[in-house]
Amino acid sequence: MDDRRRRFEALVLPHLDASYRFARWLARSPDDAQDLVQEAMLRAYRGFDALRGSDVKAWLLTIVRNCHATALTQQRRRAHVPLPEEHDALDGQALVSSELGPQEESIRHDQTLTLERLIECLPEDYREVLILREIEDMDYRAIAEITQVPLGTVMSRLARARQALRKQWFTQVEAEPSAVR
Repeated sequence: MDDRRRRFEALVLPHLDASYRFARWLARSPDDAQDLVQEAMLRAYRGFDALRGSDVKAWLLTIVRNCHATALTQQRRRAHVPLPEEHDALDGQALVSSELGPQEESIRHDQTLTLERLIECLPEDYREVLILREIEDMDYRAIAEITQVPLGTVMSRLARARQALRKQWFTQVEAEPSAVR
């Protein structure tokens, strides 16, 4: 194994899971997310020599975002809208702690599905910054670098995303009766 590949694996591969999670939120399909990550990893490997002292995670997530944008452009050209996956994780089982009892597990499951559905309803600009900040735990500067917008725009989008999510959450919780109260 050559030195370049060894350095790539040591620096980039630890962020593979974060790349997939981000791609999953962008693409909304496990298969599309896998394709995005595969394309991003190929681009990252090709451009690895150009990386100099940068935040590798932010660099890789920027590539994932750019691959998503390219895929969207190509998809619009073909005017093809994919149908949701039959066994989509958002419609399937949520990750819940095994220590929870059945009632708590049911509540957590409902809340997780509701939250995921509400996040999906957010505009893409809001969803991107929300996922990068709250799920990927990226700082504002890294998010600005990934999304290629000014730091102030990141902060305002994040505030608006949180506000919209909060409003949708309370509207949803009050509007829908739940099985367990």
